[in-house]
Amino acid sequence: MPQPLSNQRNGHWLFAAILLAAFATLPLWTNGSSCGHDIAFHTESWLNAASHFRHGDFFPAWNDAAAWHAGEPRFLFYPPLSWTLGALLTLVLPFGIVPATYTTLVLCAAAASMYALARRFAPTHIACFAAVLYAANPYMLFTAWERTAFAELLAAAWMPLLLLAAWQERPRAWSLAWPLALLWLTNAPAGVIGTYALVLLALLRLWRERDAVRATLISFSAGLLGGLALAACYLLPAAYERRFVSIDMAVIPGLSVASNTLFAHDGDAAHDFVNAQVSRIAIALLIAAAIALLAALRSPKLALPKRIQRSTLAITLLIAFLLTPWSLFVWRHLPELAFLQFSWRLLALLAPVVALLCAAAVKLPQRWSLPLAAVVACALSFSLAPQYLQGCPIHERPQDVAELYRSAHGTQPTDEYTPLNADNDLLRFDSPGWWLTTDPQAFAPDTLPNPNANAPDVDFGTPPPEQTLSQSAPDHLELTAPTPKTLVLNLRAYPRWLITRNGAPAKTIRRNDGLLAVELPAGRSTIDIRWQTPPTRWLGLGISLLALLLFAVSSRLRSRRITL
Repeated sequence: MPQPLSNQRNGHWLFAAILLAAFATLPLWTNGSSCGHDIAFHTESWLNAASHFRHGDFFPAWNDAAAWHAGEPRFLFYPPLSWTLGALLTLVLPFGIVPATYTTLVLCAAAASMYALARRFAPTHIACFAAVLYAANPYMLFTAWERTAFAELLAAAWMPLLLLAAWQERPRAWSLAWPLALLWLTNAPAGVIGTYALVLLALLRLWRERDAVRATLISFSAGLLGGLALAACYLLPAAYERRFVSIDMAVIPGLSVASNTLFAHDGDAAHDFVNAQVSRIAIALLIAAAIALLAALRSPKLALPKRIQRSTLAITLLIAFLLTPWSLFVWRHLPELAFLQFSWRLLALLAPVVALLCAAAVKLPQRWSLPLAAVVACALSFSLAPQYLQGCPIHERPQDVAELYRSAHGTQPTDEYTPLNADNDLLRFDSPGWWLTTDPQAFAPDTLPNPNANAPDVDFGTPPPEQTLSQSAPDHLELTAPTPKTLVLNLRAYPRWLITRNGAPAKTIRRNDGLLAVELPAGRSTIDIRWQTPPTRWLGLGISLLALLLFAVSSRLRSRRITL
C-alpha cells in the first residue's frame, strides 16, 4: 500500500483539485443561478438570518419573515452551518451571485476533503484525480443544480473526512467526533447517515479485528458520543422542541422512503421524473463502485488495505439493498431513519467510496493526471448541466427574491416547522402586524382570503407578489379600548413567546390559523412580546463547549506525551 510522502510537496496537487472543482461550476456562472427544488427555502433563510446578524442576533431561533411574517421557529430545527454561511455571503456580496458563490465554495471544500481521504491510500497526483471526480460526480451536481439542496451539498464536504477518520489504523475519538458533529450541524439527514455509517464501520472492525476490540469500542463510542455532544447546541433544542411543531409533515406520502426507492412511482409526474433521474445516478454509482472494487482487487500496486476493501464492499452492498423496496422494514424500524425521506440520500455516502475506489484502482502516470482530471470535470459538468440546471421564472431569480424580501414581502411557511394547531391554509398573505376585533377568529379587514382555504388539497404555489405585503407583529403596543376587544397579532403562537399585559401574563385565545390572539378588557393596555430562549438551547450550548474543552485538553495532553 503506497503511503503519502511527508517530504514531498503536494500543495500544488491540492490547489489543482480545488481549481478544477471550481471550474466544474462554470455552467452555473455562464447560465445564471439554478432555481432548483429548494432554492426558495434556502435563499429566504439566508436573507432572514442575515437580517438577524445585522441587528446583532447571532444565534437566531425564529424566522420572522416566514408564513407571511407570522413566523416559524425554523432556525431552531434547521442545522446552522449552511444558513450561516449563506447569510455571511449575503452580507458581503450582491445577492444575485450568492447561490453560485456558495455552490463554488462548497464544491472546492468537497474536493479538498476528498483529496485528504484519497492521499491516505494513493499517490498525490491520483488523489487529485479522485478529488475532482468526487466534486463533479453526478450526484453532487444533481444536488447542487437540480435540487439546490444547499445544506446537503455542504454536508458532502464533511463525509470524506468521516471516512478518513474511521479508516485510520488507530481511529481516535476526536478525529471521529468533529466530522460527525459537522454533519449534524449542517444537515440532519446527513447526520443520521454519518451516525449509522460510524456504527457500521465500528461493527466491521469489531468483527474482523478481534484483537483490538477494547480499543475499537472505546474510540468509536467516544467519537460517536463526542460528535453528538459537539452538536448538542443544535441537537438538544431541536429534539425537545419538535413536540411543538408539525414535524411529521416531513414524511407525508410523496416525501416518505416508500415513495422514493429506485424508480418508484407515486402518480405525480414531476416526482417520478426526478426519482427516475436520481435512480439512474444511483445505478451508475453502484456499477462504478463494483468495477472499481474489482480493479482495485486486481491491482496489488495500488490496492487498498483488506479492511478498507471489506468496508467499501459492505457499504456498497448495503446501500444497494437500502435503495430497493425490499428494505422498507429497515427504514420503518431503525430510529430516525425514516426522516431521510429519500433512500437515495445514501448516495452522499456512496459517492466518496466510489471516488476512493477509483483512486485505488487507476494506474495513471503523473503527467496525465491533471489533463485527465480536467477532462473528467468538463465532461461531467458540461454534459450534465442541460439536465440539471433549472431556469428561474420571473420573480424567482435570487436578486428578485432579495428585492421582494426587502420590500416587506413575507415568505412561505414550512409545513414541518409550523406550530401545532396552526393551519397554513387559513393564513392570509397580506395581514397587518396587528388588529383589534370583537371576534377572536376574524381576519384583518381588507385582506384577501387564502385560496387554499376552500381547497386544502390543492397546491396553489407561491401567491402573486401583490398579495404578500404583510407586516410583522410589534414587540410593544400601548392601546386604549373603550370596550372589551381581542388583539390579534400577525405572529404564530408558540410556547416560547411570552405575552404580557400591563406586566402580567396575558390571556390568549386559540385561533384556527395559529395566530396569537390576546383578550383586552376595556381600558388602557400595555402589551409586550418577548422571545424566551429555550433552556435546552443554553444546556446544549454548554454541553458543546464542554465537549470542545475536553477534546482540546486531551489533545494537548496527548501532544505533550508524544513530545516527551
